[in-house]
Amino acid sequence: MKNAPTLAASRAALPPEEAVPPKGGLSAEPAPRLEEILLAEPRGFCAGVDRAIEIVERALTKFGAPVYVRHEIVHNTYVVNDLKVKGAIFIEELSGVPPGATLVFSAHGVSRAVQEEARARGFQIFDATCPLVTKVHVEVAKLNKEGYEFIMIGHKGHPEVEGTMGQIDSGIHLVEDVADVARIAPLQTERLAVVTQTTLSVDDAAEISAAIVARFPQVRKPKQQDICYATQNRQDAVKVLSLQVDILIVVGSPTSSNSNRLRELAAKLGTEAYMVDDASELQEAWFEGKSRVGLTAGASAPEILVRQVIDRIKALGAVSVRKMDGVEETIKFPLPKGLKLDAQGQQIEISDSQLHQLS
Repeated sequence: MKNAPTLAASRAALPPEEAVPPKGGLSAEPAPRLEEILLAEPRGFCAGVDRAIEIVERALTKFGAPVYVRHEIVHNTYVVNDLKVKGAIFIEELSGVPPGATLVFSAHGVSRAVQEEARARGFQIFDATCPLVTKVHVEVAKLNKEGYEFIMIGHKGHPEVEGTMGQIDSGIHLVEDVADVARIAPLQTERLAVVTQTTLSVDDAAEISAAIVARFPQVRKPKQQDICYATQNRQDAVKVLSLQVDILIVVGSPTSSNSNRLRELAAKLGTEAYMVDDASELQEAWFEGKSRVGLTAGASAPEILVRQVIDRIKALGAVSVRKMDGVEETIKFPLPKGLKLDAQGQQIEISDSQLHQLS
């Protein structure tokens, strides 16, 4: 496919070798040409991811390398590798961390047992758990004291789910789909509450929640849904974007829950969709016969990867890039004590009441 210098040129008459009419004298309709990239808004980093990465970078600046991080700070290969170069060491077990070391908990949160072990080992701890995940942890701990059992909607094995379920010793039941709802067996139903992984599909979570309510009509649901504002905003943008493009590309790593949900959402809406870790994974065949490409990024994918994907798609023939209208996200979560920005930092402090309004 030949590159075209302008959008207008791409719509001009086909060159002679492509304009030969078929037998019978009828004019062949030209195949669609790659013309435009339509960017989702919002896309990429959310406030929780920004905060988590900044915590690691500031800890490295203030205390020097190495800084140990329990699990990937966020689920993105580029981000993790960049921090490794700067001196971060990512671990799963605390046994390998030397006494007195600086330790950061990832944005996904950790169980109460991990917190207690870290304190017992005497590490200097900075908690990069997203404040919206922390809000769920606080709710679980509070209601547990009131005698509640829990149904958690989430993906088995995801670190956020393990962290939330690990806030209490027992009485929390995981459901991944509607079928799971029929299989759980709480010890009592008078005090039963629902909590949700923050990075799920909004529509899937609503379907599972409805099944829970149908089986347990008295179940307590969160006053505000647990799925975070950034996850919902990116899914809402994909719902609009998918209707306007021939193919959707999601920039995100395979381990990123919210990135996977974006690709799945587009596919459910009937749009051909692919997820790539970076531009090297794009395949030219995907774009054959496509005119308009939609492009978004999961909440843990940096904008530099989006720019590289744009460059690659333009090299394949796209001649223009346009950003769709969408929600502007301006929130920034405060850093932990010991890593605060100085007076010039322009940091926006978030009160507890504002935090509840965001979720």
